Amino acid sequence: MSGSRLRQALFPLLRAVFRALPMSQAQRDRLRTRLLARHGDWVPPPPKGQQDTGGPRASAQLRWRADEPAIGHRPRQAAALPEPMPATLVAFYLPQFHTFAENDAWWGKGFTEWRNVTRALPQFEGHIQPRLPADLGFYDLRNPQVMRDQAQLAAEHGIGAFCFYYYWFSGRTLMEDPLRQWLDDDSITLPFCLCWANENWARRWDGRDDDILIGQQHSADDDLAFIAHVAPYLRDRRALKVDGRPMLLVYRPNLLPDARATAERWRRWCRDNDVGEIHLAYVQGFERPDPREIGFDAAVEFPPNMSNPRSLSAQQWLLNPDFNGDVRDWRELASEIAARPLPDYPLYPGVNPGWDNEARRSGRGRVYLHASPRGYRDWLRSTVHERLAQAPQHQRMVFINAWNEWAEGAVLEPDARLGHAWLQATREALSPAALRRRTTRPCVLIHAWYPDVFAELLDKVKATGLQWRVVVTTTHERHAQIKQVLTASGIDAEIHAFANHGRDILPFLHMADSLLEQGEDVVLKLHTKRSTHRNDGDRWRNELIDRLMAPDRASRIVEAFAKDPALGLVPPEGHVQRLDYFWGANERNVQALLSRFGVAQGDINADTFIAGSMFWVRLEGLRPMLDTHLQPSLFDTEAGQVDGTLAHAVERTFTLVARHAGYHQQDAATLLGLPSPQDTTYAYARRS
Repeated sequence: MSGSRLRQALFPLLRAVFRALPMSQAQRDRLRTRLLARHGDWVPPPPKGQQDTGGPRASAQLRWRADEPAIGHRPRQAAALPEPMPATLVAFYLPQFHTFAENDAWWGKGFTEWRNVTRALPQFEGHIQPRLPADLGFYDLRNPQVMRDQAQLAAEHGIGAFCFYYYWFSGRTLMEDPLRQWLDDDSITLPFCLCWANENWARRWDGRDDDILIGQQHSADDDLAFIAHVAPYLRDRRALKVDGRPMLLVYRPNLLPDARATAERWRRWCRDNDVGEIHLAYVQGFERPDPREIGFDAAVEFPPNMSNPRSLSAQQWLLNPDFNGDVRDWRELASEIAARPLPDYPLYPGVNPGWDNEARRSGRGRVYLHASPRGYRDWLRSTVHERLAQAPQHQRMVFINAWNEWAEGAVLEPDARLGHAWLQATREALSPAALRRRTTRPCVLIHAWYPDVFAELLDKVKATGLQWRVVVTTTHERHAQIKQVLTASGIDAEIHAFANHGRDILPFLHMADSLLEQGEDVVLKLHTKRSTHRNDGDRWRNELIDRLMAPDRASRIVEAFAKDPALGLVPPEGHVQRLDYFWGANERNVQALLSRFGVAQGDINADTFIAGSMFWVRLEGLRPMLDTHLQPSLFDTEAGQVDGTLAHAVERTFTLVARHAGYHQQDAATLLGLPSPQDTTYAYARRS
């Protein structure tokens, strides 16, 4: 065994010993940073992902596109912000989206961060790269209108300030032109602060001291030169203030020779030069000392740093067999940090809308999977209304990493895939969850393809006697016919037309996502199933529908959902079948989908699915599926297929997804205390 492999084999033992040593968190962080800087080769590489070896797996890969609007895409929408605002949201902002001489020299003429962004490629199935901008385009920060538009977007969605990264190297600044431009533009009213990125700038893009492009030379004289240079920002009327004191951040105070002495020099200079008292904070990217011990006023959380969710690397199916990156679970990052108690020193919590720096580290990126606008909204909402519930008003501040870190996959700006979803989630998080409207009436969602069957379905809806919200999906070419049937029925309903794509499944996912956002809770999913390839298709459809919404059943099922918050799915009895009996050509796609949903697979052969794709569902139970934001192009072009499409695969995952989300399933007969059919051969499909 080589020396490197031996060291990596010993690493888990050494890490366990290190964690057991009695020391403060600040000491532990400081020592860890030093050890990793000097002995990073001791850390084992991430597990390798899986590779296809040909055969049926290779032909079934799901190819994702980064430039296509996905399920959950949101256009720009106006909405009111709460008054008063429950907290100030501050978004970190990278000013590298313009050319300047140093980047021309280091990376080639005309280089901006966009070159990194657009060169990224997906490394494994479901890896969404590149991340592409939408409304603001590939902007150039030399154009002053760009920052005006950014400031307006931020303010509309509840961002209270930008925190600009500031690049000072012993009297030399990089990327300062956009910030000076902001300073000189009176039309921009959004507050701001600076974060001095006081580390060396290296070719690796990660702040480590390998292949340094421009380095720091910290000294007492440099401290004074720095504070004098940034004084115009601190004096500006828009400077972000805490208790009347302009705020200044330092990214890595541990790199200063004596952070306490630096802080005192800055404070003294500001008192003597018409700035007054300042509010100093540091970023917890690498260490977590009590800020008061280093002469600072507060600390700022900086996820995903200082967290260690479980690795998902080994579970990924590689598109690039040489990918050596690290894949982690963003959902664990969010839940762990959201639950952290605040320390006894001033700390501004941080949240993060995702992370993937593959664009900067080709083939070696650190990727956090399963980030979603809804998950980010939950994290931000709990941070604002729970973690900060007892904080004094002047400390009710949350930092978001980040506004526009496009090459690190941490972005609030509109993107091609989800539009304004991240910004809208930011705005919505400012209102407590209790204020979200939740409906109590049942909702029936019908996909209508056959007009005559649709008329029969509407009669059965009326026969239940329930006050439904009726939502209908259909195709563009059938819209007029379906609307005519609906008008004749006298039922008040809304109709949404989609392309004839993805059968009843894709329209259902579009609407389920939308209905969940609107506050709908329980939905009955139906469709005008005819199964023309079978001679018993009508009997199959009627059996499914009658077992779900017969007049003596529908109201009782609604009551059952109201009484049991953990009830997630109610399928028709007799139509819950084992997966391994009916894999058909769907097993590979089901495995790929479950991986993308973040659902543990286990022994899925022995699990079940709902045949016929009609059921009652609590929409929250489908969040792992909806929060994946599948794209329409993943679904097969309609060609009369009876098996093997992505729609058939999605149909086989509803039960697994709801259970993963913490909900249980019970068929209608069992739920209502009625006898269920015995487990006999399924009449409507042939076993594999």
